[in-house]
Amino acid sequence: MPSSIPVLTIDGPSGSGKGTVSRLVAQALGWHYLDSGALYRAVGLAAAWEQIDLSDAEAVAACAARTRIRFDGDGEGEPKVWVNGKDATHQLRMETAGAAASAIAAHSQVRSALTELQRSFRRLPGLVADGRDMGTVIFPDAPYKVFLTASAEERARRRHKQLKEKGVSVNFDSLLHEIAARDERDASRAVAPLKPADDALFLDSTGRSIGEVVQQVLAIVPASLRRP
Repeated sequence: MPSSIPVLTIDGPSGSGKGTVSRLVAQALGWHYLDSGALYRAVGLAAAWEQIDLSDAEAVAACAARTRIRFDGDGEGEPKVWVNGKDATHQLRMETAGAAASAIAAHSQVRSALTELQRSFRRLPGLVADGRDMGTVIFPDAPYKVFLTASAEERARRRHKQLKEKGVSVNFDSLLHEIAARDERDASRAVAPLKPADDALFLDSTGRSIGEVVQQVLAIVPASLRRP
């Protein structure tokens, strides 16, 4: 049954807009939504709470296995994320959480611990999954795949604006450096490196509106599978 449930994967680097695009596409289709990055951020945050060394793969994997993660949302906007009973939504959107997620994602043990959890989100009528290896590793059989990217400068500008709107003070140059460093780390890691699936639609969102990108993504899903 699960393999017959349609999945649309949207992979790409940090700041490419894949989270916003994925949520809007899921709403338009009437499908479930998986923010895989939030799972890694949640485990990184839980490990930090336990003062675990993020380079200790076994300890972080054990933390991943016992961490309780829950998403709360009504389908509109960004869902709340609860980690071990605490509302961690705000903390998970900080750059430190993103850096921690990238660090622990390099551990094969951690990825294995989270693989089945991610696949469990595949439920009728369908799933939109965003991340970095959704189309290459987690759902390689997904019939619809997108790789969404943008220039590092564009992604840094978007992230800077987003953080300022949330009242977070951040330096643009530092943000650009962090994004470039994360790109390099994610693309060069030995386990599940960030790369487009061979059968993915490649979209560059630089200079394009969210609405334009959403329409391009929706166009690859047959009308028969969309919300009436």
